[in-house]
Amino acid sequence: MDIFDRLKAAADADWRSYVDHDFVRRLGAGTLPEAAFRTYLVQDYLFLIQFARAYALASYKSRTLADIRAAQAGLAAVLAETELHVRLCGRWGLTPAEIEAAPEHQATVAYTRYVLDCGAAGDLLDLHVALAPCVVGYAEIGRALAAKDPAALRANPYAEWIGEYAGDGYQAVAAAARRHLDDLAARSMTERRFAELAALFAKASRLEADFWQMGLDAV
Repeated sequence: MDIFDRLKAAADADWRSYVDHDFVRRLGAGTLPEAAFRTYLVQDYLFLIQFARAYALASYKSRTLADIRAAQAGLAAVLAETELHVRLCGRWGLTPAEIEAAPEHQATVAYTRYVLDCGAAGDLLDLHVALAPCVVGYAEIGRALAAKDPAALRANPYAEWIGEYAGDGYQAVAAAARRHLDDLAARSMTERRFAELAALFAKASRLEADFWQMGLDAV
């Protein structure tokens, strides 16, 4: 069991509230209202801008070239992820400038600033634990939704979103993030500190669930 699985087990209820949220179930079934998805997608674009800053902070917090390269790879993955949002939002006539001009919802501010605060006040391990529910969680959600009914997925209006996170490219990003998190934990984590990290992970998972709920509340 790597550190990610240990954190997930310690925060089981909060983790399940995130990965098994009604937004996720309805997205997987193709029954999520388009208005909910549109609100989510615009906010997630704004969310990713702040996550790009978090990876820049990770580079600053790093003391080895290996850690800097990991931060660089994470930043590149976030920037690539925004292309999906631009592509999908473009189908509704939204330009990148219009998306960036949208006001941030409270759920967006709460989660992203929490992650940035974890990085600013803590060390590199704190920051990557705060990032992990999003980075690795989306890979787990995408893989689980894609595996349910491949035939139904083809008719799902959100198939492109699911395919992006279930795809080999994003799965590799998440796997690399898990390995790096495990390496950081091996270097600096004590059993006493694990309880603090588990609380941090649980909070980030709850904020992820709130982010899904923000989309549903827009309907």
